[in-house]
Amino acid sequence: MDNHATGSSRNPDLKNQPIRFLNRRTGEIETEKIYGEDWLRWTYETPLGRLALKLGISRKWLSRWYGRRMDDPKTVSKIKPFIHEYGLDPETFQKPVEDFDSFNDFFYRKLKPEARPVDPAPDSITFPADGRHWCAENIDDSDLFAIKGHRLNLAALVGGDRNLVERFQGGSVVISRLCPVDYHRFHFPTDGLPGEARRINGPLFSVNPIALLKRPSIWWENARELTLIEASSVGGVLYLEIGATMVGSIQQTYRPGNPIKKGDEKGCFAFGGSCVMILFEPGRVRLDKDLLENSAQGLETYALFGERLGVVELSS
Repeated sequence: MDNHATGSSRNPDLKNQPIRFLNRRTGEIETEKIYGEDWLRWTYETPLGRLALKLGISRKWLSRWYGRRMDDPKTVSKIKPFIHEYGLDPETFQKPVEDFDSFNDFFYRKLKPEARPVDPAPDSITFPADGRHWCAENIDDSDLFAIKGHRLNLAALVGGDRNLVERFQGGSVVISRLCPVDYHRFHFPTDGLPGEARRINGPLFSVNPIALLKRPSIWWENARELTLIEASSVGGVLYLEIGATMVGSIQQTYRPGNPIKKGDEKGCFAFGGSCVMILFEPGRVRLDKDLLENSAQGLETYALFGERLGVVELSS
């Protein structure tokens, strides 16, 4: 696969490059239509923008304020233009467009079950959310988005929890990046028993590649929530929701301590782009080949919640 065609947007020295991803369903490389792209590029690619980022944009109060604005009933006027501009299909929504009472109500809308069928194979593990996905078989040996020398800081990611570091060191990781145009509920990738969600406070930088190329540490700096799932098929699964600029809140809708099934809803994000990250213990899952090949070239793979990301790795 030609690296210039697919991975040029991953070069941290190149500005104003389009963000490209591979659409798993079509097999085509597409260019991301970025919500608020001009503002995002100004913030992360200009000296004045980076100053504004430091002084206020990454602060939680701004995102909370904007998130509350999206709860205003007046924001319903934004819904139909948004649907038209980004080509969303209202037929997949669980309720009619006219029944949404704010933009946020539309933003974390539920979908009809048939719109997102969950892979039924007993050994499959599924994507937790719609989005653009990156993965690695071993988080210790893989460069983030093929940016040489930038690897996931597991200890920082889990807030210094030694037990989690020991358990997931050398394991596999799947990062699912949601854009504002995506379905914003997230789900469990496997059966299991989930614990309580634990919050780690932090700033709220964007999780768009434009920002990540400048600051890969965003993954373990941003405010996030961690949930440990005990799954009989794959052992421990560490599930993280990572906040981002203009994300009003992370809302958990599951009940800790109650058994869950693959595809069950875990929660939702209020307004803004955001991210879900899943870590598996070493040697417990086999990630799909196309995801690994794309990720090795810095190319995210677009896929929907419920589709397969890998299978349980059976002991030899």
